[in-house]
Amino acid sequence: MKRRRFIKSLTVSGGIIASNTSGISALSSGLFSLESTKVHESDVVIYGGTSGGFTAAIQLAKMGKKVALLEPTGHIGGINVEGLGASDIDNHPEFQDSVAIGGLALEFYRRIARVYDRLDDFDKAFKNHEKNHSLWCFEPHAAERVILEWLKEYPVDLYTFAALPENRRSVEIAGGRIASILTHKGKFKARVFIDATIEGDLIAAAGIDYSVGREPNAEYGESRNGIIGYTTHSQFRVQVDPYKIPGDSKSGLIPTIQSGPLGVPGSGDHRLQAYCFRPCLTRDPQNRIPFERPSNYDRGQYEIYLRYLKAGGKLYRPSVNLPNGKVDLNGGGDLSHNLYGMNYEYPDGNRKARARVVRFHKEFTQGLFYFLSNDLSVRKLNRALQEDWASWGLAADEFSDNHNWTRQFYVRDARRMKSDYVITELHARKEGGTAVEDPVAMTFWPPDLHNVRRIVVDDKAYNEGAVFGGNWWKPFGISYRSLVPKQGQCSNLLTPTCPSSSHIAYGAVRIEWTFMALGQ
Repeated sequence: MKRRRFIKSLTVSGGIIASNTSGISALSSGLFSLESTKVHESDVVIYGGTSGGFTAAIQLAKMGKKVALLEPTGHIGGINVEGLGASDIDNHPEFQDSVAIGGLALEFYRRIARVYDRLDDFDKAFKNHEKNHSLWCFEPHAAERVILEWLKEYPVDLYTFAALPENRRSVEIAGGRIASILTHKGKFKARVFIDATIEGDLIAAAGIDYSVGREPNAEYGESRNGIIGYTTHSQFRVQVDPYKIPGDSKSGLIPTIQSGPLGVPGSGDHRLQAYCFRPCLTRDPQNRIPFERPSNYDRGQYEIYLRYLKAGGKLYRPSVNLPNGKVDLNGGGDLSHNLYGMNYEYPDGNRKARARVVRFHKEFTQGLFYFLSNDLSVRKLNRALQEDWASWGLAADEFSDNHNWTRQFYVRDARRMKSDYVITELHARKEGGTAVEDPVAMTFWPPDLHNVRRIVVDDKAYNEGAVFGGNWWKPFGISYRSLVPKQGQCSNLLTPTCPSSSHIAYGAVRIEWTFMALGQ
């Protein structure tokens, strides 16, 4: 394998942005460049440039600390700069969560408003508690511009493509503390380390306890964790035959459907909610790149979408939800580009395994958009649907370094630290909820879990695992104790993005502005 060649670091307003010519490929090797022999010392090292990571860096710099922000990929900002611009703020009629936003999170959205020359409208709406979801939304490139310009205001050392290597030497532990971490950009020493990844990679590398998947309800006295006996949210609205030969259970299952029984309701398993890409789409003919037929396109992968249409189902369509007529297309509902049950390998997978999961999601999603826009059978079943899809395309002014496709997909949850204090469903309960004595931030969102799998129940396609909404939940404080490891495991690590929480409770925490508050 050839040694990776790194571009010379660029000095930016007191910080350092390290770049790489080979993109994500730099993460896949066990060989380091000469740059990896460097030793960097800071007060705090943050691993992960997510919402929790960049806000932690800004807050630390404001406090006069020397901080290094390490991002494994090529872009700082997390999913904010990778397509999730339709923020989960004031977008549901049942509640108004903007009232809980403050600090650096509020400053982020105010800076976004300034980009679009709507700061006065934003401040007025916020002051008067007016619900206007559109004021909180943004394009990916606008978010990246805001975040990078914001970081330039402080002496934060920024490193991209600074991934932990896949070996046991990546984290040095001494006396129950992390002494240093080794990355593709050298060895980093600090008094305190922060894991701000969604995947919990530093937590795992440091040998700290964590969880993946769904706990049984009995473990924490919950009622909505584990296998869901009957899922109504995002459930099929029409009956879809799951077999390759309709009506013949021995013929096998069509793509996107997994084998296996429902299982015992309330019991735990390894499954976790679906991931998806958040592509940025547009109808603007001057900015639109039509959906292309992927080189490995397999029309047979989309049989379930035809059966859904034949059964009278109404498939999802893009709808403007970002400035300048763009769309942050989220997966969801009963049938979309959410791929239920196809991400289990990702959280604990090595780089090759993760790349395989990402590649499958990308190829499937790109193929789906082409299928809906061009397939003759779709046209025969619902001409208006196809004409609508065909009017959309990728935004030419987004993700220009990745053929206009978002560079990362939306990891809704992966590893969660398992500490002495665990956030559970009981914290979210409106009646008899667990009080929090040491909150450092508030979450104002219902436990929100997308389906974890698509199986066969009563000879029909069935989605299992979704939880959202209802009148049983309330906002709650997030305990500081959930951000630190078990006593005796590691005394100088915190995490704003993988707090100690059950699967159902993490569904309430995993909102970008909440991560910002926790990072701060």
